[in-house]
Amino acid sequence: METRRTLLVDAFADEPLAGNVAGVVPNAAGLSDDQMQRIAAELGASETAFLLGSDEADERLRYFTPATEVDLCGHATIAAYGALFEEGAIDAGDRTLRTNVGDLDVTVDDDGTVWMGQNPPSVERIEADELDADRLGDALGIDPAALRDVGADLPVAVATTGLPWLVVPVNFLERLGEADPDSAAVEAICAAHDAVGIYAYTFDALDPESTLHGRAFAPAVGVQEDPVTGTASGAVGAYLQEVGAFDGDFPDELRFEQGHFINRPGHVRVRVAGDEVRVGGDAVTSLDGDLRVPAADRDDDIIEA
Repeated sequence: METRRTLLVDAFADEPLAGNVAGVVPNAAGLSDDQMQRIAAELGASETAFLLGSDEADERLRYFTPATEVDLCGHATIAAYGALFEEGAIDAGDRTLRTNVGDLDVTVDDDGTVWMGQNPPSVERIEADELDADRLGDALGIDPAALRDVGADLPVAVATTGLPWLVVPVNFLERLGEADPDSAAVEAICAAHDAVGIYAYTFDALDPESTLHGRAFAPAVGVQEDPVTGTASGAVGAYLQEVGAFDGDFPDELRFEQGHFINRPGHVRVRVAGDEVRVGGDAVTSLDGDLRVPAADRDDDIIEA
């Protein structure tokens, strides 16, 4: 029986046990799909990234939830590159990453910040007669008045840089903190608008250096609340540019805080310039050890339902 080094890495965090945890297997060469799936289930993180060699790119990553393979995961990418840089396996600079959805640009700064390119954004406003504050408030467990009192220039919208999120502005942090979502109602709203989840935000942030405070709910994909999410942050950055949320020039960089209400505080840096969207963050390894991995051929142990 072989062993494989496995890590738990907290992405979008500058200290352990914060941000969004991902599993990372720094050397996945020779592992079968079944072995990778079982390792991801054992680690129990929302996603685990498996690092493989590539003839066409600098690195190849595959991503598994505890139940299935997914094509891409932002926080697991930040975690993987943060861990590689932290241990000196890669230097700062530009990298090319091959994923199941194609090649992506990744940049590692000298201080270890990892930046990941996003797909060109799309933002579609949702009119009040399509989705009113009462229905949204009931679904999120937020007083509907907190959704009405945010100004006409901040609409509800579906925004995506690869993964569509329903973006909902809230007037104050206290109201956002009171959110107690009805999972079935959130799922129904997301299904009606082809969104993976709801990202509710307020400019009433905890840290004066933060642009906003966000909370992300995606029960349809098994995530009641995502601690800190890169894909949603990129989409919201594009949304803020599209709706003209700032007077004067759009900021060169945005800072989104998230996760504080579920004791996983973290922040995401977002840069938007036209159709170019990048999200960045730090990563910290919280667990580093060896996992015993059974042989790949276990067909005789599998019982069909």
